[in-house]
Amino acid sequence: MFERFTAEARAVVVGSVGHAERLGVRKVREEHLALALLDGRTGRAAAVLAALGVDRRRESLERELLGARRRAGLSRADAEALAGLGIDLTLIVDRVEHGHGAGALDPGRTARRAAVRGPLFGPGYSREAKAVLKRALRMATERREREIGGHHLLLALTAHPGVVAETLADHGAGLESVRRLVWAGVAGGGRGRAA
Repeated sequence: MFERFTAEARAVVVGSVGHAERLGVRKVREEHLALALLDGRTGRAAAVLAALGVDRRRESLERELLGARRRAGLSRADAEALAGLGIDLTLIVDRVEHGHGAGALDPGRTARRAAVRGPLFGPGYSREAKAVLKRALRMATERREREIGGHHLLLALTAHPGVVAETLADHGAGLESVRRLVWAGVAGGGRGRAA
């Protein structure tokens, strides 16, 4: 499948490994793919993110994604549901981290020296990240496109319910707005240009 990736999509996959390694986690996860998409400067995904203003809110988006990992991957909606039951998730996380260290609830946490290992679909990618890559392939195939671009990865991330899709939507990149811009022909050659 990797041979069908455009240069933009390949850069996202390679960049996601770098994000995972910098954070010291065992596996590439959806949020690493999202952060790598935000690193892009050219291509259709970069143009869509710029058109939606998400690139200008990167710091906030990154903070939200990493905060969700701190909460054991629970989304804001999960935290709100627990609050409705009288459970203060922030208080619980703070107590656990006080006793066991920062990020203790992050299921992917490892020593800082850990490196992501394995081929594209090997042990180096979480089940969810693999699902995103496969969904991107399916999206390209459904449209009879020969290549998988960064825009397919962006669409796949926004289509999969969970923390990453919720966070992207909160920052202006919900599935419908992304889909509209991607298929409306937002230019792939540079940031923010529309065709």
